[in-house]
Amino acid sequence: MTATDTRSVGSVRSLVPARMDRLPWTRFHWTVVLGLGVSWILDGLEIQMVSANGFAKQLGMNSAEVGITGSVYLVGQVVGALVFGRLSDRLGRRKFFILTLAIYLIGSGIAGLSFAPWFLWVFRFIAGMGIGGEYTAINSAIDEIIPSHYRGRVDIAINGTYWGGAALGAAANLFLLTPQLNDQGWGWRIGFFIGPVLGLIIIYLRRNIPESPRWQLTHGQQQEAEDNVDRIEREVEEESGRKLEPVPESKAIDVTPTESIPFSQVAHVFLRRYPKRTFVGLAMMITQSFLYNAIFFSYALVLEHFYKISNSATGLYFFPFAIGNLIGPLVLGPLFDTIGRRKMIFATYGLAGVVLAISGAMFQAGALTAVTQTIFWCVSFFFASAGASSAYLTVSETFPLQVRGQAISYFFSIGQAVGAFAPTIFGILVGDGSSRGPLAIGYYFGAGMMIVGGVIALLFGVSAERKGLEDISDINFMAKAK
Repeated sequence: MTATDTRSVGSVRSLVPARMDRLPWTRFHWTVVLGLGVSWILDGLEIQMVSANGFAKQLGMNSAEVGITGSVYLVGQVVGALVFGRLSDRLGRRKFFILTLAIYLIGSGIAGLSFAPWFLWVFRFIAGMGIGGEYTAINSAIDEIIPSHYRGRVDIAINGTYWGGAALGAAANLFLLTPQLNDQGWGWRIGFFIGPVLGLIIIYLRRNIPESPRWQLTHGQQQEAEDNVDRIEREVEEESGRKLEPVPESKAIDVTPTESIPFSQVAHVFLRRYPKRTFVGLAMMITQSFLYNAIFFSYALVLEHFYKISNSATGLYFFPFAIGNLIGPLVLGPLFDTIGRRKMIFATYGLAGVVLAISGAMFQAGALTAVTQTIFWCVSFFFASAGASSAYLTVSETFPLQVRGQAISYFFSIGQAVGAFAPTIFGILVGDGSSRGPLAIGYYFGAGMMIVGGVIALLFGVSAERKGLEDISDINFMAKAK
């Protein structure tokens, strides 16, 4: 049956989702993880480069303007997510793998040539658009391709690779921000070129990643979806060395293909059909976004102003911090598939908030050193990194496939819109380092937000562990609405 035939007859019956979920883990899935997961590495690298603010002296920027640089990048992510989220739902995931990455490459590369704050802000905005677009298309594709048994741990681990990029940025800054190099205006410029170089390599890897068969199935391309899964199964059989068992017909589902969904129906899904899921998604996105942006765009300022650590040495403190954040999702991720989503979200959000609040009290009392401050950050964000990664997983897997990209884009955008104020606010709270009180209040507020986010997820969240995406939400909501 051709794509045209499928659209003309309406509902089709298919085993595509069940066939994808029963696949064993092979090199094919590693290819998907490596090819698509790099987006978070690039984002972590970008934020680390900016938070170290090596460009501030050369461009004559104060603490507030450094905060604005971070905020501009985050606003760019919001715009990119909104634009490409809807397009990826309508035109497919794969089409935007290259486009969004190319936009990032251009924006980040040209930002390294900045000669004034306004020029830097323009191209940081463009780079942010590319990364925002990456989040929507790639989070959708990962959840739709990875088998349900592994979806939680894989999604959380991939989102956690943000910290691999942050660690890479911290290591690079140890060299790039030395006075000998950065005082000449070259160190931070080279830093902005690292991401584009990595991106060029990833463009090559993405050529072999297929379109999501689930997306094809729900958009009138049944035959293309079947052929796509056939190719994936052959590849998996070759890699595993064993024949896959046939999927029983009892696992087939009926799917009504759709072309484009109007905004009115998208709004209906969020506000009328799944209001509790919308509430949970917004709470998780907003709380983790504010906390992350607040800490990571201001950590270097805190080390410099309160602990008298030189700009070139801040990476020494951030590197173990980043590694701890990377390990958190890797260690805790599997528990989201076994203990369950709601309990683990509550635990990770709650513990992160409690530890941060304790560190805020000790910071205000002057009881911390640069080393002990970093240790508290490491412990708090060991949990927070897994929790924040689960926010993207929650939004992606709990809404129908046809609006998945838009769900990620809207929730991500709202979270980032709130979080975009955090770098500027915390930059102001840091000030010249003469008073600890204002920043301590900021830490208490961020901790409280995380704890509230965890409680909301526990009370109203969805137990989606090890379930097929089609069992979690109704992919035929458009046909029923008619």
